[in-house]
Amino acid sequence: MAERSTAAVDVADNSGDKPLTAKADQSTADGVAQNRERDTESSASEEAQGSGGTEGPGRTTPPELHSGHKLARRYRLEECVTRLDGFSSWRAVDEKLRRAVGVHLLPADHPRARSVLAAARSSALLGDPRFVQVLDAVEENDLVYVVHEWLPDATELTALLVSGPLEVHDAYQMVTQVSQAMTAAHREGLAHLRLTPGAVLRTSSGQWRIRGLAVNAALRGISSDTPQRTDTEAIGALLYAALTQRWPYENDAYGLSGLPKGVGLIAPDQVRAGVHRGLSELAMRALVNDGATASRQEPPCTTPEELGRAISEMPRIRPPEPAFTAPPEYQRTTYQQGTYGRQAPRPGATQPLPAPPPPLQSRTGRALKWAVSALLIAALGLGSWQLADALMDRSDKNDDTGNTQTTDGNDKNGDKTKPVKPITIQGAQEYVAEGDAQHPGDVNKTYDDSTSTGWRTNSYKDGPKILIKPGVGIVYDLGSAQEVSAATLSLRYVGDHTTIGLYATDSLSSSTPLSSMKELGTVTTSGTSAKVTAGKPVKTRYVLVWLTAMPLSGADSANYSDAGYKQAITNVKFTG
Repeated sequence: MAERSTAAVDVADNSGDKPLTAKADQSTADGVAQNRERDTESSASEEAQGSGGTEGPGRTTPPELHSGHKLARRYRLEECVTRLDGFSSWRAVDEKLRRAVGVHLLPADHPRARSVLAAARSSALLGDPRFVQVLDAVEENDLVYVVHEWLPDATELTALLVSGPLEVHDAYQMVTQVSQAMTAAHREGLAHLRLTPGAVLRTSSGQWRIRGLAVNAALRGISSDTPQRTDTEAIGALLYAALTQRWPYENDAYGLSGLPKGVGLIAPDQVRAGVHRGLSELAMRALVNDGATASRQEPPCTTPEELGRAISEMPRIRPPEPAFTAPPEYQRTTYQQGTYGRQAPRPGATQPLPAPPPPLQSRTGRALKWAVSALLIAALGLGSWQLADALMDRSDKNDDTGNTQTTDGNDKNGDKTKPVKPITIQGAQEYVAEGDAQHPGDVNKTYDDSTSTGWRTNSYKDGPKILIKPGVGIVYDLGSAQEVSAATLSLRYVGDHTTIGLYATDSLSSSTPLSSMKELGTVTTSGTSAKVTAGKPVKTRYVLVWLTAMPLSGADSANYSDAGYKQAITNVKFTG
């Protein structure tokens, strides 16, 4: 299933489990992971068959659900992507918000139901957009279910490594973003403990996101006395795999071949030629917890924060320059070379260049040359006479009319280059089509001629397109009916992407529906400026600036803004 590899939280992927630092997870509440290496094979076969395998004593029977079943009269189950160890995971549809979501389901009397609920609720409180967000965690009707984001535009690291190792810059971005995200999680007391290649996703915009924070481990009963070391070593294994397309242990896992048996853990640049030396050393410093020796005797990294600090001390790895392909040399055809119908020359033989045709030396040729010369002389004479006559006529007209002709010419040019007229904004009011307002008290800061102040939207978890409402915006009062041809906006946040529409309306009120307004134009930008141009000027007093898509940005403490999909308008100017 294509969607499974790109979006589902694949909690059943146990292949490649290898005791890292965390030995504590070998003993779980229901004995699932008593033997990690044996569990690797059995779990993989169970997932392939779509069943939970043989039920052991004390195991809770998973609820019998089917496609089309609806939870909370809202989440409609579509496809079961995992069924393992008493729980199941589904691709579902949130019918209220009309979007795809993922759902983990297990019976309320499951031994790990309480810990799964606690982990999901703790993860949801983090609210970091670098993690796949938990949207809901509920217990009802003898069921416990956790609802999470579904990312159809993202690809697992497992799938990315099928075709080969990552490019150096991609591997650098992956380890940087994952280390920073896990540092933030551990500061809030949250660990992952199941940070595998299937838990790391790259979105279409190049961002790396982590799924299953705390929840994946809770579903399996995995715990660790040293969670920071466990997650750090897992990041080192991810970087090792990204650089070499090999798993840094003897067992094959996640579609990757393991290292040869008996040789131990060797540095990535010894496994594959051309591996970046700095990243190779970084992977070994993260994997030193399992007995590796860091290159050049740098201290090991035992926490994600230490690993992130080591990355920041490296020289920055820049993205590769776009390759320029030179156009192929022009090849003359055989016909143009004058060899059409002749025998092809032997390979390697030097061919004499054909002699140019002789000049016109015959009687006819000489007559033709004299005729052409006479025509040229006559044409030059005629042209000179016409030019002189035209200059004389113009001189006479200038004497009679003075500067009248010059004035007429300027008038005609003025019609073609009509000056742009700025329009003064007299007032503004936030337009609320649905739900709550954004920051209505700041709308006047969008036309105070200062880009340091402005009006901002709330931060949303989904994007770039606004899904929870049709859009957000501001209606501007121009004082009287004016011809509006364009709006120029200064924005605060960059990224993929901001979509802005311009509408003529009949009042400042939000009661006027968008469907009754006249659309003047729309534009999409990834930068901090945008110009919306109308097809032709429209006369109106009130103009709506309407945002329907916004970029993903981090937390902004200066503006008391959380991380998420958001935008801020710092200045607006209208022209007629």
